Amino acid sequence: MSSTVESPPVAADAGGGLHRRALGTSHLVFFVVAASAPLTAVAGGQAATYLVTGNRGIPLLFIPLGIMLALFSIGYGAMSRHITNAGAFYAYVANGLGRIPAVGAAFVALVAYNAMQIGIYGLFGVAMGAFAADKLGIDFAWYTWCFIAMAVIAVFGVLRIDLNARVLAVLLILEVLVVALFDLAILADPGPQGITATGFDPSVATETALGAALVFCVASFVGFESAAIYGEECRDPRRTIRRATLIAVGLIAAFYAFSSWLLGNSVGPDTMVDPEALVAGGFTDPSGTAPDPTTVLFITGEERLGAFWGDAASLLFATSLFAALLSFHNAIARYFFALGREGVLPAPFGRVSRRTGAPVVGSLVQTALAVVIVAIFAIQEQDPILTLFTWLTNLGALGVLLLLTLTSWAIVAFFRRRPDRTESTWSTTVAPIISGVLLVIVFVLGVLNFNVLITSATDAPLDDKAVILPALLGVALVLGMALAAVLRSSRPQVYARIGEGGGPAGL
Repeated sequence: MSSTVESPPVAADAGGGLHRRALGTSHLVFFVVAASAPLTAVAGGQAATYLVTGNRGIPLLFIPLGIMLALFSIGYGAMSRHITNAGAFYAYVANGLGRIPAVGAAFVALVAYNAMQIGIYGLFGVAMGAFAADKLGIDFAWYTWCFIAMAVIAVFGVLRIDLNARVLAVLLILEVLVVALFDLAILADPGPQGITATGFDPSVATETALGAALVFCVASFVGFESAAIYGEECRDPRRTIRRATLIAVGLIAAFYAFSSWLLGNSVGPDTMVDPEALVAGGFTDPSGTAPDPTTVLFITGEERLGAFWGDAASLLFATSLFAALLSFHNAIARYFFALGREGVLPAPFGRVSRRTGAPVVGSLVQTALAVVIVAIFAIQEQDPILTLFTWLTNLGALGVLLLLTLTSWAIVAFFRRRPDRTESTWSTTVAPIISGVLLVIVFVLGVLNFNVLITSATDAPLDDKAVILPALLGVALVLGMALAAVLRSSRPQVYARIGEGGGPAGL
């Protein structure tokens, strides 16, 4: 155990920077894991993955995916010792692949993280509305709850980052506790097939819709990569980012593999992938005729643990989504800040609160974007889950996959130019190359299966949305690169600063 005495957190520095030395490893783990929304991922994402793909081997897939992302994290952590910048991917790509690709990556990040955050509002509004109507007798429209949450998040977004971390810590601990109690209950009293190892059988995991299942599972990890975004606010960025990322990946992979396995065992793996069996078991939507796999955890858990657990789980399902919204909001605000500080975006984006060190303008702009887009979906009376949530979160997940891929190769390129590096070849070359190749494969699968992702049907025909939504990432990439090219010729002093805003690690 280190005997180093940590300096106390301080407010924004004299230069108007972010809140220095505010976060430790535990804080970062809370931000990272909260973004993946464990209760939502298990009860919602993984339950739906079983049914949509028909793949009973979902638990096994989290293990190789966890290994792939751990390999990425090794190189990611090595580079974090040299680059500390709130732009994270943007700064890493700038220092590895160059400034023009970096601005393209930054624009992809803004599209991806905003899409993910705003899309989650759709599910949050429905979940919070259902709980309030059933348990509190408050019957607001789904979008009203979204606007209430936006107001609360707007306040947190301009407060000290360590306060945000404490809020996330409480919500995260409670939702993990709810899922852990469910797991223990199913171990003691499994479904009709008993405790079966089907979920970890390689032949089962590879026999049905493997590509779509992999992409669905990757979406459960989104957020693990966000530790580097808070590098400038860490007490010890040289150690904290790598440690927090590896811890988060390990925890997420193990927890999701174990919990998705027991989710399948709660009703039996065969039932989880059979629409007719789910309907027969009462796991349906309000109409009572269509299967709703997201009800499996709540119904089977309440049968074993009682009404209090059921009520708590329903509330924490909503707060799990709120935690993810807050985590993504903070990440987006820091991307805006990084680009504003370096002159890529207008200068106001680079300003922070002198009192709290929060990137105020970026935070407020993100809130405004959320208000406008949710209002558009509400005015057009679009289904908040089938359109707002499904379209935007899957677009966000695909964008993050693209960013991970670009960053893997940026890490390799960065260290090839540093013959004086002290890190091992494994950390700087081998692990990033392996993860880069695997991420390219998964990204291609994501593009090819995007129609499945947004329709929740493996036999869905290719339609306009399956082309237009992924194309937005390409448009963002090209626009960002074009802006960088313009800056190179018209504002060379700004171009020269791209990716350098945070200074060397630890300063």
